[in-house]
Amino acid sequence: MIRRSGRSYVKINRWLTPLSWFYGMGVGVRNWLFDIGVLRQQKFAMPVISVGNLTVGGSGKTPHVEYLIRLLQRDYKVAVLSRGYKRHSTGFILATEKTAMPDVGDEPFQMKKKYPGVYMAVDKDRRNGIKQLLGNDATRDVDVILLDDAYQHRYVKRDLNILLMDYHRLVIYDQLLPAGRLREPKSTKNRANIVIVSKCPADIDPSEYMMMAQVLALRPYQKLFFTSIVYKSLRPFNDGKEIPLSDITPDYNILLVAGIALPQQLEADISRYTTKVRTITYDDHHQFTPTDIMHISRTFNKMTEPKLLITTEKDASRMRHIGEVNYAFGDRLYILPIEITFLQNRRREFDNLVRTYVRNVRFNNNTKQKQRQQ
Repeated sequence: MIRRSGRSYVKINRWLTPLSWFYGMGVGVRNWLFDIGVLRQQKFAMPVISVGNLTVGGSGKTPHVEYLIRLLQRDYKVAVLSRGYKRHSTGFILATEKTAMPDVGDEPFQMKKKYPGVYMAVDKDRRNGIKQLLGNDATRDVDVILLDDAYQHRYVKRDLNILLMDYHRLVIYDQLLPAGRLREPKSTKNRANIVIVSKCPADIDPSEYMMMAQVLALRPYQKLFFTSIVYKSLRPFNDGKEIPLSDITPDYNILLVAGIALPQQLEADISRYTTKVRTITYDDHHQFTPTDIMHISRTFNKMTEPKLLITTEKDASRMRHIGEVNYAFGDRLYILPIEITFLQNRRREFDNLVRTYVRNVRFNNNTKQKQRQQ
């Protein structure tokens, strides 16, 4: 058994297994129709990179997409296309600095705020979304498109397919919906060019790399990487001074508010600084209400000083449109930003791999375009 990994958060509802068989048959037929060409994929004259997973729930897609933004935006004009999960709108929307969170969803809203120079768009139909980006005068200069959470969206042919797997919930130990949390059979991991085991402990034992590589049994053409979460300094919800996590001493009382898929690891990480951590959890992508804010405020007010109220970037994005937040928390609410880091000193290898894909696709597309013009 791999230490702390693989099965940690895997819960199988055995009594639902028969329903998973029927679900698997439907998914299998759909993938087969794509494989034989009945359902057609559309290729665009543009590098398209997909970041996704096989499971329902968080595997760290957003920080990995943000890593790709930082990697590519210096040399290319980057566009991110998401479906805009749980947004209160339909169709294609190109986000601006004035776009409200409910119109695009929490993750696209978060990325647009952090990277205003990137085109951020949402559309459930990824083919239409790319056509809109390429046909819009305001975005026609895009050089590379990142598809957020699009592993199952096979109507778009991607040049680089990146598959994420949570270290605590490796797909090989999971089962299809509804018995497990797999959207597709485990074998569909073979569509990926790059597989990343995300959310690994920073102190992972070297032997675990070999064990995970063995159990995942990837194909020779697939590259395997491991990433870990890095927490940045606490950022105030409003104006104010950042607080390094190292400033949190054991006497601090922490109220952690988390509406994410697996908050257990976040709580454990904060507990390294102080054991006085209380967590209020909500479902992933929970839409906060004034009632929620008042409940959080009452809980926080009952805690003794010194104390901090901490939430995630995604949760903060969903609180922005609620006026009661400033009244309830004032300057006591802090956001915990996260980034990823590549383990085994393989960041440069990953960076070069992505850059090479983008460069080669752009070169090949430009060559074909010139040949057609001759």
